[in-house]
Amino acid sequence: MRITKPADATAAEHPLLNEGVQHVIEALQRLRFGVIQLTVHDGKLMQVDVTERRRFNH
Repeated sequence: MRITKPADATAAEHPLLNEGVQHVIEALQRLRFGVIQLTVHDGKLMQVDVTERRRFNH
């Protein structure tokens, strides 16, 4: 997976950019079944919601 950012966005300009991206990466690494929802306001990542599905064989 390759994550890119806008050319004008730097870590200094958007200090939470790296933190938000790190949360998304961690969620992807631990999630087996589910949904990762990103909330963006004015082009900025504001919230990461992870919904995990657990499946049981009966």
